[in-house]
Amino acid sequence: MPKLIIDGIEHDVPDGITLIQACGLVGVEIPRFCFHERLSIAGNCRMCLVEVVGMPKPVASCAMSVNDLRPGRDGTPPTINTKSEVTRRAQEGTMEFLLVNHPLDCPICDQGGECDLQDQAMAYGFDEGRFKDNKRAVDDKYLGPLIKTSMTRCIHCTRCVRFMTEVAGVPELGLIGRGEDAEITTYLEHGLHSNLSANVVDLCPVGALTSKPYAFQARPWELTKTPSIDVMDAVGSSIRVDSRGKEVLRILPRINDAVNEEWISDKARHVWDGLRTQRLDRPYLRKDGKLAPCTWDEAFAAIADRIKSSSGARFGAVAGNLAAAEEMFALKTLADQIGSPNIDCRQAGAKFNPALGRATYLFNTTIEGIEDADAILLVGCDPRVEAPVLNARIRKRWKQLEGKLPVGLIGTDVDLTYPYQRLGAGPDTLMDIADGKHEFAQVLKDAEKPMVILGEAAFARPDGYEILAMGAKIVTESGAIAEGWNGFNVLHTAAARVAGLDLGFVPGDKGLGTAGIIAAAGKGDLDVLYLLGADEIDMSALGNTFVIYQGSHGDKGAHRADVILPGAAYTEKEGTYANTEGRVQMTARAIFPPGDAREDWTILKALSTALGKPLPFETLQELRSKMYAAAPQLAQLDVLEKADSGPIVKFASHSAKPNSEPFGLSMEDYYLSNPIARASAIMASLSAMRADAEKATGTDG
Repeated sequence: MPKLIIDGIEHDVPDGITLIQACGLVGVEIPRFCFHERLSIAGNCRMCLVEVVGMPKPVASCAMSVNDLRPGRDGTPPTINTKSEVTRRAQEGTMEFLLVNHPLDCPICDQGGECDLQDQAMAYGFDEGRFKDNKRAVDDKYLGPLIKTSMTRCIHCTRCVRFMTEVAGVPELGLIGRGEDAEITTYLEHGLHSNLSANVVDLCPVGALTSKPYAFQARPWELTKTPSIDVMDAVGSSIRVDSRGKEVLRILPRINDAVNEEWISDKARHVWDGLRTQRLDRPYLRKDGKLAPCTWDEAFAAIADRIKSSSGARFGAVAGNLAAAEEMFALKTLADQIGSPNIDCRQAGAKFNPALGRATYLFNTTIEGIEDADAILLVGCDPRVEAPVLNARIRKRWKQLEGKLPVGLIGTDVDLTYPYQRLGAGPDTLMDIADGKHEFAQVLKDAEKPMVILGEAAFARPDGYEILAMGAKIVTESGAIAEGWNGFNVLHTAAARVAGLDLGFVPGDKGLGTAGIIAAAGKGDLDVLYLLGADEIDMSALGNTFVIYQGSHGDKGAHRADVILPGAAYTEKEGTYANTEGRVQMTARAIFPPGDAREDWTILKALSTALGKPLPFETLQELRSKMYAAAPQLAQLDVLEKADSGPIVKFASHSAKPNSEPFGLSMEDYYLSNPIARASAIMASLSAMRADAEKATGTDG
């Protein structure tokens, strides 16, 4: 390990890191604007200049490797002075130049209070500028409905350009011109088409790029900041919910290297306006064909009358994509007490069976483990849409291997932001690989750590069980299950799915699944259907069944319901979720539910009392205690225990005979995939922009 003397103290630092990183490791902070740990080195801003003894002038510490430093003439390790007069003058001079053209917008700038330039100007700037010339002006750019631009403030650090090119994989931003004519632009004026584009707002160290929906909403010191997790997909990204009073005003990412690094999708970040519109804030009861407000007691009485006049076999329950584990456990317990085996959390119709073992429905490689993979087979999935942050991790691995990561896709031809080989459209190609008849089978066998990723378009279909079995066979035959490595991966799209499977929220003995429940309702064989936030099923096929809808938004399920029970959104309750890799995390309450809405488990507890079948818990702690007893893995918060791979090997022996129908896409519209997103005006504008782009280019996504 190289030795450095930093501010008079000798340190050992790792090989290959930059000088700015070495200083950070030993607790010495060096100012920077263009440098970012997850982006390539640009060396634009020169704010990180430090004195290296023996060099004729200060060096840019972000671009200088510790291995390139030479020892002193007397053999002493390289000496770096970060607090010397030379360093101080260099940094103050750089700051003065950066502020030459920067407008004095702090009182009206949305970045005020959390601006790197503002903070560093206080530490390294002068109290008065010496330049008297007019400041230059730059036209603002249109970057879509998410990003507000004030390009006169731009200091050309190019963080946004590097993020869009390297991480998002959509090189739509660039720097044109030279000298005073230099500016960041989209070349052709249009909105950014990446699902990760709004991360450039966090990266911008000045106020050039700010959040358009959040503009002039609040100052950072007015907000209550609540750590939580995202439920817009099954990745479980770490987020921070910023609220004021009764409203959520913005959502920002939190650093979590194991899951989302420090990025979140545009939907996760900007769905917050959907939390305040089309909300269910009181119970409703259908009278004379119309829904009318009622009291909780009236709603419970109407439900009790229907359930008591029926039998358990004629009761069904479906859990939606955003349901937390607590309410699913409460509903499952209630269904057991009613005597109904007709429950299902697999709203899309997947064929997972928890009895086969947890490894058969998890992303076993883990999200962080993608960075070890050396061959990837994607089956019926579009990770760029279904899990944008996870797709960025695959692209990161592709870049690490300098474009030599073999990626094969079976399914619809899509843009994944990295090169791949489209192997085929459906199960026939998958079967050829499983039988070793396809050339990509050899690619997987030759790889040390191959991965197979099965998407919802593959497993949520009538022959989904067979598709999963073939995926298990490929993994087994290619040697993707070995010591410390399990290459069988299921990419879920619903935040609630894994916890529901862990709890066994699937049909009991002779019970009906989602498709069976819908069919029974249409034929009149089901008297009561309980929808726990389930909006993605065919409501027109439910016939005359008495429908109870419990959820937070007036979406498809609420329109069909005979009784509506208003619940809480994910920012309004403490809920347990397990992401696609099985990592158990919890949301935190940032605000309270509106009006008479309640936390979901309390609704089910009150309903059970009205039915004369009270659930065996009174508090959230008691509920969780019983839930952990039923599903111990849900008690392991943020601890990722590898599931036993034995069931996958056993699963691979299943004789699979799928049909030949090609794999489609699991999402019709990424931006409108759940009730909260469909209530969001921001998501609607993004959906419209995407539709216009497809129309202009003649593509279909």
